[in-house]
Amino acid sequence: MHAFRSARPWFRSPLSLAIASTLACATAAPVLAQERATTAAEEAVTLDSVVVTANKRVENVRDVGASISVIGERQLENMAASSLTDYAALIPGMQVQSSGTPGLTAVSLRGISTLSSGATVATYIDEVPVGSSGIYQSAGSLMLDLLPYDISRVEVLRGPQGTLYGAGAIGGLLKYVTRAPDLVNEEFRAGVGLRSVSDGGQDWNGRVGVSLPLQEDRLGLRMSVARNGLPGYTDNAIDGRRDINDSEQIGGRAALSWDGDMVDVDLGVLHQRIDASDRAVVALEPDTYAPLGGEFEGRNWQRQPFSKELTLTSLSVNWDLGWADLVSATGWSKTKTLDQIDTTVQFGEVADLLLGLPEPGSSNVRYTFDLDKITQEFRFSSKTGGRFEWMAGVFYTKEDAQQNQVAWLGQRDGSPLPAPFDAAFGTLAVIGLPSTYEEVALFANASWRFGERFKIDAGLRQARNDQWFSQNVSEGILAPIGDAPGESTEDVFTWSLSPQFKLAEDTMLYARVATGYQPGGPNVALPGIPPSVDSSMLASYELGLKSQTADRRVQVDVSAFRIEWDDIQVASSFNGIGGLVNGGEASSEGLELASQFRATEALSLGINAAYTKARVKNDFEATVIPQGAFDVVLNTGLAGDRMPYVPTLSWAANAEYAFMTAQGLSGQVGGVLRFTGERLSDTTERQRVTAPGDPSTVLQEEVTAPLRLDSYRALDLYAGIGRERWELRAYVSNVTGEGGYSSMTPAAGALSGTLAYLAAVPIQPRMFGVELDVRF
Repeated sequence: MHAFRSARPWFRSPLSLAIASTLACATAAPVLAQERATTAAEEAVTLDSVVVTANKRVENVRDVGASISVIGERQLENMAASSLTDYAALIPGMQVQSSGTPGLTAVSLRGISTLSSGATVATYIDEVPVGSSGIYQSAGSLMLDLLPYDISRVEVLRGPQGTLYGAGAIGGLLKYVTRAPDLVNEEFRAGVGLRSVSDGGQDWNGRVGVSLPLQEDRLGLRMSVARNGLPGYTDNAIDGRRDINDSEQIGGRAALSWDGDMVDVDLGVLHQRIDASDRAVVALEPDTYAPLGGEFEGRNWQRQPFSKELTLTSLSVNWDLGWADLVSATGWSKTKTLDQIDTTVQFGEVADLLLGLPEPGSSNVRYTFDLDKITQEFRFSSKTGGRFEWMAGVFYTKEDAQQNQVAWLGQRDGSPLPAPFDAAFGTLAVIGLPSTYEEVALFANASWRFGERFKIDAGLRQARNDQWFSQNVSEGILAPIGDAPGESTEDVFTWSLSPQFKLAEDTMLYARVATGYQPGGPNVALPGIPPSVDSSMLASYELGLKSQTADRRVQVDVSAFRIEWDDIQVASSFNGIGGLVNGGEASSEGLELASQFRATEALSLGINAAYTKARVKNDFEATVIPQGAFDVVLNTGLAGDRMPYVPTLSWAANAEYAFMTAQGLSGQVGGVLRFTGERLSDTTERQRVTAPGDPSTVLQEEVTAPLRLDSYRALDLYAGIGRERWELRAYVSNVTGEGGYSSMTPAAGALSGTLAYLAAVPIQPRMFGVELDVRF
């Protein structure tokens, strides 16, 4: 399941560790986000206009007893956001770790880090979940990074969402809400932009959208297409290439909406592709963390292209039965991913140390992931607004997935190994991992109102999943040849309870207790690795306050939480081969703040912050690997370890000023100052060599501490001016050129263990851009 790993990478992927994991080293306060019309002078829209669909019904965000952040379309435009890393800082408690290009990302909320190949944050587009629920598609490190064009808003629900959103929402939910067709007015919008990275490349973006009412008040069509170019800024010391990490995002969408007397129908098709020539990686000196070459210079002997293609078709039918609404939400998605990793440091030494050639070779590992996913949900919902509201439904999903891995070894200059070594050792491994995941779930939610002040929300979900996979090794020396199938079945129950009390008309106090789970699944057949890994289970306890003044000039949301996480799925590997185990327990506790202050009708200020203390509670369960004359006992986390990539403190402050000129032009200037505290790249790994069957007799011990990533702060500025039908915007991201790293992994030899350098992904350096949009 995990193979060929000499040092644990920040993302852990089943038998994806087979060659990647360790190889992979190789503004607004969001909860207070508000939609704004084209002109900046109209910013005074009341905060109460923000609606969310967190409980699968349209509600005012101020009335939901949960921590929800909303990033609106206007905010995304002002920041020229093109990926999750551009706006993650605006969401308290959310961390995004990039592996060097959009689409190679891991997302965590409230300290619930990705410690295995499965995701801890579920992703939805409107009513449809996307991404794999199983453990063989590296969902934890390949989170959907949707180009946010033609997106109405991004909703982020913090804390487990197991009752309504099921598998994978153990840490929270990331939901993209698309723009609906306009059934009354025609709309045409187009835009173009240019951007340039300091000491890097330049690129352009373009977009077109049209909305047509085909039958007034009944039928509407919306279509859009967008292209976004991201200029490169990292160089490669080995072959002299410059600005190698340029990438391109292309997206298209068509949506048809019917508003009937009793039945509403929404049909949509969305397609997006990410293509990256290489990835942003900088080589650092292991002891001092100083760049080995230039500030943005890496060391790769093999190219590292990445591509991801998603096609999603969705159909939503809402039937008004009078006494309730019946909703059918159907989704079909196909995802194809290619990820190639330079593994010269890890496996290049096979050429000299194992085969006896005069010098080390070069190596790469190519992963391909193919996922076909079908989802169907039926639910009955009572009408909104009564004393008692209820919802009940059934959910079904079926995934057919294939993961392929090919590890190649050649000479240092990239040519094949000399004969006869090429035929015998040029292919280190060819591994196929077909898998299926099928789940059926029943769920129910209800809300009771007692008087005008008190309400209780409750929910439950019973789910059952059946999984199958096979580990098929057809060639190579790094894994045993043959097929090893496996299967698993599990039943999971989750629930939630949330009492809410109105202290005043504009102030609500709420508590929330909720559970969530991360599906397990069948494991690889290796010594010391269990035949299957169980679901990770989590319980969250939250107390929150949502308050705003009567004139709606000041708004403050505060929440405190504690999370208990059991049976954590973690990666365990030895000599580059391993799988998943249920490690143990961890806890996360913290405080979150989101606030906004409208100083004048033109000036708004805001700040959000998160304090998070996430720790491993016990030494993770040891994996015992028999080695004949001795045993190897592995612990991949020790009591007291901090959870990976979780800063103790993070915050973002924003300011925006709207203005209007005497010539009738309106505009805005604003900025966001964001801070991310110190983080660790991993948990501690301890490897003990013991006498066979006697773990108390320790013959040798080696402890590998995680890497430390320093804190950083960055300033983003933007400005815009326009009239009713056009707007010109400019922005500068990371104005001061602040240095910092999003992720970091050791690059070490698989045979010798020699640490060559640290592979670090830098944060986006200073970038300038200008955008022009027109609307008719």
